[in-house]
Amino acid sequence: MAKNTEFKYEIKEHIATLSTNEKGWSKELNLISWNDREPVFDIRTWDAEHKHMGKGITLTEEEVRILGKVLG
Repeated sequence: MAKNTEFKYEIKEHIATLSTNEKGWSKELNLISWNDREPVFDIRTWDAEHKHMGKGITLTEEEVRILGKVLG
């Protein structure tokens, strides 16, 4: 049985571009809603048009606070 892998996303807020590689893809921190869910913080690479993405990580607001304390 085939799995439905379609999903949708909406970048609610672009927070920061962390880096850009030689191919023009940017590693970004964004606030994103996946499949109409509550927005989460998301770090991943994107092409210039935000149509293609690389693997990434999502964090809740609480996880971002903890990460900030650890790094701060």
